[in-house]
Amino acid sequence: MSTVYGTIGAITLFVDDVDRAKSWYVTTFGTEIVFEDPHSAVIQFANTIINLLHRSAADELVGPARVAPTGSGAQLQFTIWVPNVALAELHARGVTLVNGPLNRSWGQRTICFADPDGHLWEVAQQLG
Repeated sequence: MSTVYGTIGAITLFVDDVDRAKSWYVTTFGTEIVFEDPHSAVIQFANTIINLLHRSAADELVGPARVAPTGSGAQLQFTIWVPNVALAELHARGVTLVNGPLNRSWGQRTICFADPDGHLWEVAQQLG
């Protein structure tokens, strides 16, 4: 079976405070802002952009679907594969862990943390 899908080019995260989210992403991941306007800021992760869009502007993007309210619980988790889980570096950047480091039964060491709006991020290292 062939696929007509390409690579993921953009992910939009709905946030309550664009400036706070932008600061967190730049500090945590060492990324740079590649575009911004009054309602959004865009950062680059290799071949994928992350669009931090203020919740008030999200309805236009997803309507007639509704944007979930702040604090409604985790709805997704992003995973970044790395050669070595650098816990000390994340602590130095002010990241508070949700869990980890944990050696998982599927052969990875992981740590999980949340951005200021509750979007979960996991850093995973392949073991052995």
